[in-house]
Amino acid sequence: MSSNAEKLYNLISKDSRKKQSLFLTALTNPKSALDKICKIGKEVDILVTKEEVIEYLSTIDDEATKMWLIKARGGL
Repeated sequence: MSSNAEKLYNLISKDSRKKQSLFLTALTNPKSALDKICKIGKEVDILVTKEEVIEYLSTIDDEATKMWLIKARGGL
């Protein structure tokens, strides 16, 4: 069974406008991008917490995602 974070990730990854908007936000304010992800989830009735999003994204084997997570956690 997939988690809500995974379901939301898959939904967002299929929507190029949402994905691009989140990417641009993440470049300058990754914590705000987390807020946006949770807000999108609420809008589509896939509730997630920031912690769930971070936990799920940490399982993805993608360098850009890993760098964003470091920044979102306050590491950069």
